[in-house]
Amino acid sequence: MEINLRDYQWEVVKPALEGKNIIIWLPTGGGKTRAAVFVTKHHLDTKRGKGKVAVLVNKVSLVNQHYENEFKPFLNGVYLVVPISGDSDLKDCFGVVVKKYDIIICTAQILQNALTNAEEEKHVDLTDFSLLIIDECHHTQKDGVYNQIMGQYIEMKQKRTQSLPQILGLTASPGTDGANTFDKAQGHILKICANMDASMIMSATVHIEHLEEKVPQPVKRYDIAEERKQDPFGDQIKRMMRTIHSHLDEPSITGNLGSQIYEQAVVELEKQGAIESNRLKRVSAQHLRKYNDSLLINDAVRMIDAFRYLEDFYRTEEATKTILDGTDRFLLQVFKDNREELRHLASDARFENPKLRKLEETLLERFETSNSRGIVFTKTRQSTHALVDWIRSCRLLMAAGIKAEVLTGAGISSQTKHMTQQEQQNVIQKFRNGALNLLVSTSVAEEGLDIKECNVVIRYGLITNEIAMVQARGRARAENSMYSVVADSGSREIQREFTNEYREQLMKRAIQAVQNMDQRDYLLKIRELQMEETMCRKMKQSKSNTKKKENLPKLIRFYCLNCNIAVCHGSDLRIIEGMHHVNVNPNFSIYYKVGGVIPIKRKFEDWKPGGKISCQKCGQDWGMEMIYRALSIPSLSIKNFVVETPSERRGFKQWKGVPCQIPEFSYTEAFEAMNLNS
Repeated sequence: MEINLRDYQWEVVKPALEGKNIIIWLPTGGGKTRAAVFVTKHHLDTKRGKGKVAVLVNKVSLVNQHYENEFKPFLNGVYLVVPISGDSDLKDCFGVVVKKYDIIICTAQILQNALTNAEEEKHVDLTDFSLLIIDECHHTQKDGVYNQIMGQYIEMKQKRTQSLPQILGLTASPGTDGANTFDKAQGHILKICANMDASMIMSATVHIEHLEEKVPQPVKRYDIAEERKQDPFGDQIKRMMRTIHSHLDEPSITGNLGSQIYEQAVVELEKQGAIESNRLKRVSAQHLRKYNDSLLINDAVRMIDAFRYLEDFYRTEEATKTILDGTDRFLLQVFKDNREELRHLASDARFENPKLRKLEETLLERFETSNSRGIVFTKTRQSTHALVDWIRSCRLLMAAGIKAEVLTGAGISSQTKHMTQQEQQNVIQKFRNGALNLLVSTSVAEEGLDIKECNVVIRYGLITNEIAMVQARGRARAENSMYSVVADSGSREIQREFTNEYREQLMKRAIQAVQNMDQRDYLLKIRELQMEETMCRKMKQSKSNTKKKENLPKLIRFYCLNCNIAVCHGSDLRIIEGMHHVNVNPNFSIYYKVGGVIPIKRKFEDWKPGGKISCQKCGQDWGMEMIYRALSIPSLSIKNFVVETPSERRGFKQWKGVPCQIPEFSYTEAFEAMNLNS
């Protein structure tokens, strides 16, 4: 199949056809991926059998999407193309696959794993590729996996390594990284260019009118809801929270109940409780966070949704807690004493969320015509499900022919069930063929997914950055489309949207300034930034290595997060495949019990999931058993423990922060230890 580019696409790909490293900046729907397909074909044609291309994406769902919709139709048959994601067995022999195929489409993490894997059949080098295409390349910053890969690339370039691949980045919005001044915005754009080793950032200038004609911008409007005059349900929740604070003797952080500021404060309170072995403080903070979540739900959707959220939490607490102490009984009683009053208030329609009425008006207006198609973006998975339930219960919306479904990400959440990649694709296909005409989505639908063009996009009660705003708006590219912001009058959501509009213009000015820089000055600045980044990375790694060597593993103790019982030392732990932290001490089994098998649909080469493991004493989740080459070994999740070093006690979100050097797993050592114990 022939690849036909539009005039503005020809304009932006020209330097890439000459072999230069560039970033292509085009709006959503502007055909960035099609331009990349053309560059790929030209590159491989020119290399005459000696080229190899890696197309990197940041979401599993984009692997097959790019393969099926772009690279396979135009290049398969001419060149060998293969998609590889975490669900694919091919990832386990990535090095072999790279030798066989011309174009490899994969998640960036799979390439990064292969770059650091020492096994021959899995390992690759960057020099194995002649072209590296990085989709949504604005993520190439900080500790992101894109930047880890490009950091290796730049260090190799500084060492004058030969045969490094050409780089092609694609983005609809590089963003400003929260900048409020032109200089900082320009600095951010230069940093992205430096991280991508881009000789320039290309956008449509000569053919800008052609681009605007092909990718029209929607009409934007603000649909402001009337102020909620009374909120007795929310007031009751706040009284319950203050009761808990009084019991805790922690009244100082009760001024921002129902806000992100309060959530941050209560997270810190939970950390303090864990460090101090103060179970009252730690568990109370967990419950206060649930109440705060309920207030946020009450602000976003219906009162009954907020009530059910709390009711489900306390039902689970009663069912799973094997031993109740005074703290547990107090917190359960607070909810029991107020349950019926909350239920009564949640059913009083007089006090319902006015934002829902405004959303209803907006949807009815746009779905007057039978061919309307739209997306409502909201913050959490919880709110997507609640909004779809509300839509299906609304007589007027059903009469208008609205057929809604949830679209959320594939990552596992403790609050709501995640969608598998297949479930996502099924929903998108129904949306494409008209079986659905409204998606209620989290940010997963903002970036990358191939969703049929819409004539209405609504951002409902969202506080995000300018990149998310641009990505969401880009979904409304049908003729006469509308982009609506539904929010309360004077709310933080409205203020943030105004800020995002300002930052978008700042970004455009910054990009133009970078494009207009003298080429010599630009390249000098890029090299300077790259040197700074390389030095910073090495210093950070050196500091991390030093910190890990400070403490002997046998001096590190791990305590159950919930009941504070000491359960193991760092010397009991080993690392499998660079990521799984397992306890190889056979005596550890006396501290935990095993529950049902954890359902993980992905296949793994050397292991499979076993049962969930939890504290024998209090029932706190600890992780899971992994069946590794027929050995059953407990794999621990660090967030479920408090770590004690000779100098401090604290919790960690990730294992890489734990300040000790944990050795690699030895199958022979573990096998012998278990046999000796038996």
